[in-house]
Amino acid sequence: MATVLAGVEPQEVWKQFEQLAAIPRPSGKEAAAREHIMELAKSLGLETHVDGFGNLVVRKPAYPGRESAPVTALQGHLDMVCEKNEGTEFNFDTDGIRLLRQDGWLHADGTTLGSDNGVGVSAALAVMASKTIQHGPMEFVFTVEEETTLGGASAFKAGVLKAHYLLNLDNEEKGTLCIGCAGGLNTRARRKVAFVEAKGNAAYRVKVGGLKGGHSGVDIHLGRGNAVRILGGTLQLINEAIAVQLADLKGGSAHNAIPREASAILVTDAANEVKLKQAVAAYEADIRGDLGSFDPGVKISVEMVTRPVQVLAHDDARATVDLIASLHHGVLAMSPDVPGLVQDSTNVATVSLKDGLVEVVTSQRSAIEGSRNLAKRLVATSCRLAGFETEFAAGYPGWKPEPDSDIVRNCVKVFEKVFGKEPKIIAMHAGLETGVLGVNYPSMQMISFGPQIEFPHSPGERIEIDSVADFWKYLVAVLETL
Repeated sequence: MATVLAGVEPQEVWKQFEQLAAIPRPSGKEAAAREHIMELAKSLGLETHVDGFGNLVVRKPAYPGRESAPVTALQGHLDMVCEKNEGTEFNFDTDGIRLLRQDGWLHADGTTLGSDNGVGVSAALAVMASKTIQHGPMEFVFTVEEETTLGGASAFKAGVLKAHYLLNLDNEEKGTLCIGCAGGLNTRARRKVAFVEAKGNAAYRVKVGGLKGGHSGVDIHLGRGNAVRILGGTLQLINEAIAVQLADLKGGSAHNAIPREASAILVTDAANEVKLKQAVAAYEADIRGDLGSFDPGVKISVEMVTRPVQVLAHDDARATVDLIASLHHGVLAMSPDVPGLVQDSTNVATVSLKDGLVEVVTSQRSAIEGSRNLAKRLVATSCRLAGFETEFAAGYPGWKPEPDSDIVRNCVKVFEKVFGKEPKIIAMHAGLETGVLGVNYPSMQMISFGPQIEFPHSPGERIEIDSVADFWKYLVAVLETL
């Protein structure tokens, strides 16, 4: 039976990707993907090692004649972000990704594609299976829970790897070599709230949607709308127009994604419906003007729903709305050393109400630890003024650029030979596992590269098919020179 990628080159990579895409692999549930790789390794007669956290290492001997070359590791993560469009019937725990190919791009049917980091993992598997690539001794490192906590990389022990070089295959911009990344942390703000009897005779759901979303690191400078903050502003304007009570609210889905959707349930009198919709329409117009072409699809809707019995007490509702409307989201500072690089940022990621507790999760990023600490204190102060208690999740370190290292010089030279031009050397405003792994392997030289992936962490995620061929050609050339 023909597949979506039948006949598309490089077949050795795309065949691996199609098999991987058929395996559910949310963060924390990567066991089936790990078993798939271990079966492949077993069929090839290769040594495998699984640590107590679920990370997998496969070792492959050198191509004949290259036994004396330094050990090189290829590294990627098994898990994927699980996002889907509203109305899409899909279970990430049981269903394989439905692949679609259009106009030179591969994407999924209403869900995230998993090219982050599925294509990198698939390229590593293709190297593992190859009998013709003239590489030195190889280690293949497949980590888990990268998308949620970087837990796999954080739990990776010193002394397991022998590699002198590590090639991380989790970069998403063709033509670039990444040599550094930001560290980050999460700030959780919580407020215990009281409930009172609802007084209005009708209830409405106010929903913010139609936004692009995206990665809270690499996309933070693109001016995209934040659904949680927009919801807060909408609720503020509604409160100025009519008397409403807040019964519920939710928004966002992951700490490392710019929220695309958020909603609240309000109780009021049915006689206020016209004014309610007028206030929402007015705010939508303001937001459309503010976002412009950065995020033109924004939509704020109103629909009648079943009236709840209880609502939040006035002071709790007011404090919650004011907080999500006013928390800073976006770039805090640009790098003074690397043109165009975001140095510090913060993302308002999620808001939820459960068991009498409102929780707001934000994330702060910076390659500089002191700057990251300043950002978290900025957020915590705003939360404290709104009556929320805050706690900070354990952060993860950045990866200091080493532009003069052997691996960087070699990879630049190979790039120029393969493509006839210089690569763009970048540092990334996102957490890469290289920074975390490097803590226990300080002498290991690292670099990251990959094909062109757009809109990761959202159902719009797509990968440029031709860029995978270039990525593969370059990876092979690098391995044969190390």
